[in-house]
Amino acid sequence: MNEQEDIFSSVDEISLVRWLLADMHDDLAGKVSRFKQLEDLCSALGRGGTLMPGGEVVFKAWSEARASFVHGNYIATVMLCQSIAENILAAHLATFLHLDEPPPNRPAFRATLDRCVADGVVTVDDAVGLRKLMSLRNPLSHYRDLSDPANLSRRVLETQISADEHLFRDASFSIGMTVRLLSLPAFSLSGRTILDEDVG
Repeated sequence: MNEQEDIFSSVDEISLVRWLLADMHDDLAGKVSRFKQLEDLCSALGRGGTLMPGGEVVFKAWSEARASFVHGNYIATVMLCQSIAENILAAHLATFLHLDEPPPNRPAFRATLDRCVADGVVTVDDAVGLRKLMSLRNPLSHYRDLSDPANLSRRVLETQISADEHLFRDASFSIGMTVRLLSLPAFSLSGRTILDEDVG
């Protein structure tokens, strides 16, 4: 007998398939509803698609954020959306603007956002939304005790709304804000080309 056999699961493949199918079936109506919500949001990106400065990290984060939202992984959605916003804006500044004065290698998000507002990449209203996204992400990434208004348990106690509902609302806002960012003129490819931007 192989001495290492006991480190592997004794569950057979058929049982694993049953569990996977049950997991896929759970909340199927909710998944379909969130997928439709996501598709409606993404119609704002237009037929031309969007430019995603930031390389593989941004592309993978966007793919995973969409999947996370559809499957009800709300905390992951919020955190991934913040990552997308931070990477896209910093990469945009590093690539297209102020080549004589490049941003630092590890810029702070607040500084990046302020610079993007000053350069007209995002509007003041967009910046308000992006700061809210950051405020939703921070208490999920960093510990907040019950005295902090951003603590999820405190929000539940104060509003008598379930944690799942709070997280769903936070994730809906986050994915919507991300789509809003991707649809801004600096990133939207609908109705124009890179050459149009260069000539304009």
